[in-house]
Amino acid sequence: MGARKRIKAERIKEEKRNKAFAILRNNPTSPRKMRLVVDLVRGKQVNEAIDILRFTPNEPTIKLEKLILSALANWQAKNEGVRIEDANLYVKEIFVDEGRMLKRIKPAAQGRAHRIRKRSNHVTVVLDSAVTNDTQNTQS
Repeated sequence: MGARKRIKAERIKEEKRNKAFAILRNNPTSPRKMRLVVDLVRGKQVNEAIDILRFTPNEPTIKLEKLILSALANWQAKNEGVRIEDANLYVKEIFVDEGRMLKRIKPAAQGRAHRIRKRSNHVTVVLDSAVTNDTQNTQS
């Protein structure tokens, strides 16, 4: 590996160490349905996002709520001396990517076959503290 690649890889690793995130892979829900739920909580405070998910009747909200709680636990592990209430956490990034697709065949009339595509998705949540962003903006 060249010097530039190594330096860039080390910088990316350092950024990941400071970032609180959680990833849900191979969730057996179509990405389109999950994106509808994800759009409800993007940019919201963590407590508000959890409340929204608790009272939304869609099925993907259950797994998304657990994912946000996991990201919150990851943030706590990285910031042991800081209270969650003081940090003013919000959902900085949340996005849904397509996962693997299971392909099945359903028998149809006159000897034909129709393809069934069972889709899955990957969800990534990144939390950030609004307190650190405000202090950085005032110093600049």
